[in-house]
Amino acid sequence: MGLDLPTGTDPLSIRRRVEAMEQVLERSFRIPGINYPVGLDSIIGLIPVVGDIVAAGMGAYIVWEAKNLGLPKWKLWRMGGNIAFDTAIGAVPLLGDVFDLAFRSNTRNLRIICKHLDRHHPAARTIEG
Repeated sequence: MGLDLPTGTDPLSIRRRVEAMEQVLERSFRIPGINYPVGLDSIIGLIPVVGDIVAAGMGAYIVWEAKNLGLPKWKLWRMGGNIAFDTAIGAVPLLGDVFDLAFRSNTRNLRIICKHLDRHHPAARTIEG
């Protein structure tokens, strides 16, 4: 049983891929005992420097998909700023790792994309359950 993501360039396919990437980066695991969701962004961010760079690269994929959707440049800059801020603070030992659990740049960027899609491509809306 594998993950079956759409490969199309239509807004709905892009939305599903971005939602899947955000899930992997921000909410793919739960911390036992407190049931708090974490993802690869927080986990690989524990590796000094390299982990933060890899996490930023994975987050940049979401911005690239947003560019493919035709989001305005100011929204792309805002999304890039979210990643840069997350990466910069995340690079601070210990404090950055704790911060990374609360500041979810990929979730913020997904919200920007979804808001754009809901307004400009209403057929790409998904029902959240």
